[in-house]
Amino acid sequence: MNIAIEQPHHAAAIDTLLDLSFGPERAGKTVYRLREGVDPVPGLSLVALEDDAVVGTIRYWPVLIGGVTPTILLGPIAIAPHMRSGGLGAQMIRQSLNRASAAGWRSVVLVGDAPYYGRFGFTRDLTLSMGLPGPVDLDRFLALELVEGSLAGVSGLLTRWPAEPEPMLAPEIAARQGAGAPAYAREWRLLNAPA
Repeated sequence: MNIAIEQPHHAAAIDTLLDLSFGPERAGKTVYRLREGVDPVPGLSLVALEDDAVVGTIRYWPVLIGGVTPTILLGPIAIAPHMRSGGLGAQMIRQSLNRASAAGWRSVVLVGDAPYYGRFGFTRDLTLSMGLPGPVDLDRFLALELVEGSLAGVSGLLTRWPAEPEPMLAPEIAARQGAGAPAYAREWRLLNAPA
């Protein structure tokens, strides 16, 4: 078993695994609105390979809370049926969260099973002042602080990472993130800052 960074040539196998795990109607879920037109976060989206076949996938997507606070959205995670209940999903979650922390991300949000994700530190308490752009079971809307206190006072609707430059966001993102902003957020600010 090899856990590696997702590569473009894994895309078709990942889609097949996601359809097997969640069905083709998965794209109609609210969280997919936050992923449309946005690429997964480089270096955090992983695949598990068994003899070069994709048997596991986990992805992260950049989103904004309240239009100003960068965070990452975990999901989906899927494991091939013959590999489930063996700890592979937990291994992929831990490895990817360690990568996210090392990359400078300060928090993670997701929509998922609270008892399962609670063992990694995710809690509903951190998302009580946040919302999603569509229907979802709010008991499944969870968050994790990779940096203690990083979600204190943060509120608002989760929105997609800006595909188009929105220069007025740059100062607010800078103020929220400071010097500890993830490289992904710093690059976005530099590319989209007012001239």
